[in-house]
Amino acid sequence: MAMTVGPGGRGIKNEINVTPLVDVVLVLLIIFMVVTPMLQRGKDVRLPKAQQPEKEQGVKSDPIIVSITRDKKTFVEKDEFEDERFQEKIHAELEAAPGRKILLKGDESLTYGDVRKVMNLARKGGAKGISLGVEELKGK
Repeated sequence: MAMTVGPGGRGIKNEINVTPLVDVVLVLLIIFMVVTPMLQRGKDVRLPKAQQPEKEQGVKSDPIIVSITRDKKTFVEKDEFEDERFQEKIHAELEAAPGRKILLKGDESLTYGDVRKVMNLARKGGAKGISLGVEELKGK
């Protein structure tokens, strides 16, 4: 609070100083803008839509995120891999943590054959099961 000095004003000003509030809000906004992109794993792809996607049951584990982009490049998390190196990477990941699930995020513009090729490479790398990432259709 501030005191008014001078001939006309006596007493305490009862105005709220919003400067500290604005400072805190701006800092929080910047933090969220920096952290939010880091929360998304894998490459950014447009997932196909499904009306009734399967709900994950049981214990939630940390899956290996495999992404296939529109230009048919294959990524494990954020790192790009060619076919043979992809198979080796999956094998190494599953050796380190047996039973870990694989989540395949394929762009909606890809053909069935493009996705199936990556699934076959993952199976050759030792994957027992692969979950497909989809977006749930909103509506009725």
